[in-house]
Amino acid sequence: MSKSILHMSHWGAFDAISDGERILNTRPYDKDPEPSPILYNIPSSHHHRTRIDRPYVRSGWLENGPGSSSRRGKDKFVPLEWNDALDLLAEELKRIYSSFGAESVFGGSYGWASAGRFHHAQSQIHRFLNCMGGYVDGVDNYSFGASNVLLPHIIGSVNPTLTENPSLEAIANHSELVILFGGIATKNAANNAGGISRHNTRGWLKKAHNNGTRFILVSPLQDDIAEEANAEWIAPRPGSDTALMLALGYVLISEKLVSKEFLNKYCIGYEKLEKYILGNEDGIPKTPNWAETISEIPAPTIWKLARDMAAHRTLITVSWSLQRTQYGEQPLWMGIALASMLGQIGLPGGGFGHGFTGSFIGHNPRTMKVPALPQGKNNVNKYIPVARIADMLLNPGGSYHYKGKVLTYPDIKMVYWCGGNPFHHHQDLGRLRKAFNSLETVVVHDSFWTATTRHADFVLPATMSIERDDLGIGMGESELFAMKSITKPHGESKDDYEIFSELAHRLRIGKQFTEGRSVTDWLKCMYEKLRLDLSEMKIQAPSFQEFWDIGTYQLPTEDAPQSMLKKFRDDPTLHRLGTPSGKIEIFSSTIESFGYKDCAGHPKWLEPKEWLGSDITKHYPLHMIANQPKTRLHSQLDVGDYSQKSKISNREPLRMHPDDARKRNLSDKDVVEVFNDRGSCLAGLLISKSVRPGVVQLSTGAWYDPDENGMCKHGNPNSLTADRPTSNLSQAPTGQHALVEVRKYTKTLPKLTVMDPPSIVK
Repeated sequence: MSKSILHMSHWGAFDAISDGERILNTRPYDKDPEPSPILYNIPSSHHHRTRIDRPYVRSGWLENGPGSSSRRGKDKFVPLEWNDALDLLAEELKRIYSSFGAESVFGGSYGWASAGRFHHAQSQIHRFLNCMGGYVDGVDNYSFGASNVLLPHIIGSVNPTLTENPSLEAIANHSELVILFGGIATKNAANNAGGISRHNTRGWLKKAHNNGTRFILVSPLQDDIAEEANAEWIAPRPGSDTALMLALGYVLISEKLVSKEFLNKYCIGYEKLEKYILGNEDGIPKTPNWAETISEIPAPTIWKLARDMAAHRTLITVSWSLQRTQYGEQPLWMGIALASMLGQIGLPGGGFGHGFTGSFIGHNPRTMKVPALPQGKNNVNKYIPVARIADMLLNPGGSYHYKGKVLTYPDIKMVYWCGGNPFHHHQDLGRLRKAFNSLETVVVHDSFWTATTRHADFVLPATMSIERDDLGIGMGESELFAMKSITKPHGESKDDYEIFSELAHRLRIGKQFTEGRSVTDWLKCMYEKLRLDLSEMKIQAPSFQEFWDIGTYQLPTEDAPQSMLKKFRDDPTLHRLGTPSGKIEIFSSTIESFGYKDCAGHPKWLEPKEWLGSDITKHYPLHMIANQPKTRLHSQLDVGDYSQKSKISNREPLRMHPDDARKRNLSDKDVVEVFNDRGSCLAGLLISKSVRPGVVQLSTGAWYDPDENGMCKHGNPNSLTADRPTSNLSQAPTGQHALVEVRKYTKTLPKLTVMDPPSIVK
């Protein structure tokens, strides 16, 4: 008999009607005012033909044993019984750890495989590998890697940008002008690492607009903010935001609109930036006319915008996307400096915001942490910035700069990946393929035959979250969900905890890994820790069984933030920042001491290698923006119906301005080839005036499907992006921008292979 079950996902909470084998229907959570349609990818993906039904081992690995192989990604797979696969893998783990040590294992996981607190893939794999003796880790992230490294030097920590962005209620009540560098895209607000109970971006923006808040979007894409904001659109050349900000600063200085009182009390190093803006440092005044030649925004527009900013309660926001490009630290740093020059940081509805996607906005944040699976101690002290994995695998023993240090890449023999799909989010996927081919063994847990699983030697089928019990709560959220399993596992798939438990027992670390607990035992243990913390706050929470029966529990909250760094503004001595000076460091002597030409002691305009002002445009005249998709999260559930409906001739859509399409004799819905010196991919053309001329937009996340020449038949833009870091400071990813050319594809359309399982040797 079918029944309705409440569950949580990255895209929101929902009720599922299930017969125990399949999801018959889904209904968004009744308390969600703006539910995400991405939810409808779940039922159609559940038993898709690309689900992995049992353990597999790559044919070439079984034939030849561990070692480098150019067959990865092309090879056939052999199905094995669970016991045989785990026995074989346990022996390989013993060999790797005994022969090469824990420093030879990279524990890869990007953590997005489950919204649950217990079955969080990253926690599971790191706990297991720590029981083995440790692993090489990846630090920072692909979302805001440059911010993660830069902000501690500027405002003491990245945390204020995650927890103190002002709520849109504060904006509606106090902000007169909001400048959005990179926008506040509704699609980004659809997702949260731990799940979302209530989406509210459109409603809050409409309220703010109705209350008189003026929004100005600075982006090459007009739909980087919802229509409800009625935003004015300024479309600079991609990558020129820092130059535009410097010119805005020039106007503030020249018209004596700078708040010297704020700068003297709360900041350090402004004088050096002012000299640079006025041209005293390099002989080039950063005037609006200077910025016009770089950004193509008319100088009068820049003059007027700066004056409006000074005359109103102004909030300046910088999206995460702006720092995902070469020299990505600079617009973020200059955005903070510009807000400091206005002197409104810490005032309600004013100052600065970062990563303003909306997924945390409008909610009253919880006042307490929620329990997570303990990961144990990693005894290996080697790590890499997360986006440097191909560099590490191709250059063992090589040196690189990071945070002012010179570090050495370890010699990795095994990659163990659980959760995430690097063949989606990494740059220059052709280079990543070569890097993976150099390994002795690759192990992947996944639910689907993605490009990553096809490049593995051991493929272990993992359950989806709908097939297991868990606890769910999102970052910045306050409603805890009982994530009850909706259906039986697909085929012979197991949850990661069960897989690691069975491996751990074979390796004689079973008690250490499981502590004698089942999944239910762990869920009860984690919940009881939460109950204990609540009791210390004089709050009596329901028992685990009561909570499980009810399905949700509301944790205590505090009022939503009114502005970032409010406490610091109220008392800069009591609430000094974590920087060396305790203040906002517009000039950082620490960063200056590193001597990096690509990230000096204060924000600067540094011309990117690839942008519309470079000589590369002679061959590749279009600037590709590889942003987040609307119809899925990263590459998750790309096989789902909602994601598939957005495709054109089964290819990922690419948007282009009508003028650029006309120059190339292209029509709407044409299949086109997008190419540069690094690679190529196919895409379906959408002609749109919402894209700035000279720019094309191709979202990330189409499952990578290379042909024999390396062309991605499906449309993954990371077959075109450069695997170069933002700077020596942060070594963060730069996959947001690349120069390309586009032409009509006139050959017979190749069949997609990634939407079917690979070849299986029976």
